[in-house]
Amino acid sequence: MSQSFARVIAVAIATSSVVACGGSRAAGVESRAPEPARILGDSAAIANAKPDATRYPFTEADVHFISGMIGHHAQAITMARLAETHTVSTSIKTLAGRVINAQQDEIALMRQWLEDRGQPVPEPTRTGVKMTMHGTSHEMNMPGMLTEAQLEQLAEARGKKFDELFLTFMIQHHQGAVTMVKELFSTRGAGLDETVFKLASDVNVDQTTEINRMQQMLFALKLEGYK
Repeated sequence: MSQSFARVIAVAIATSSVVACGGSRAAGVESRAPEPARILGDSAAIANAKPDATRYPFTEADVHFISGMIGHHAQAITMARLAETHTVSTSIKTLAGRVINAQQDEIALMRQWLEDRGQPVPEPTRTGVKMTMHGTSHEMNMPGMLTEAQLEQLAEARGKKFDELFLTFMIQHHQGAVTMVKELFSTRGAGLDETVFKLASDVNVDQTTEINRMQQMLFALKLEGYK
């Protein structure tokens, strides 16, 4: 056998050994991706939470959150639909349109989530959501929800008065949704279902962003009134 051919055989044998060892390690030890950087600050608990649909089934707190958020979103859509006829502000109409589009889609997702798990789908009311538990019907109210008097006040306003009330009330409403998310993630074992985790995280990020935007719009609106 020539020396060149012998070297080729030796390299092939060495390569096969490395692959075999690598395969043994892959079979014996679970491959782990690097841990994502943990986020510090006010939203750390939410950002660092990890969903696991396989190990963690949904909880009563998840059902409570989803049911309540259906009613919460429904009221936001009711408020947003007033903008079409109650304001001449393009920015307010654009904001209202985003609220309607995003929250209609999320309501459909939440209703499907409940149905898929054999849970009752609540009926939204003007100021909350009607729940039936153990044969008894009751209305559940959520943080940030407008009262009937506030809804009427908003419906009666027009022009800049409507714009100011709309922004003020929608900020209140969004802050309530963020509170609901924080309550969910502070409940032991809750928010680990994959769909619930993603929905709650999206609500937290999207509505916090919109709160900041609306606060700027409200400040500019009031500043304009001072001139």
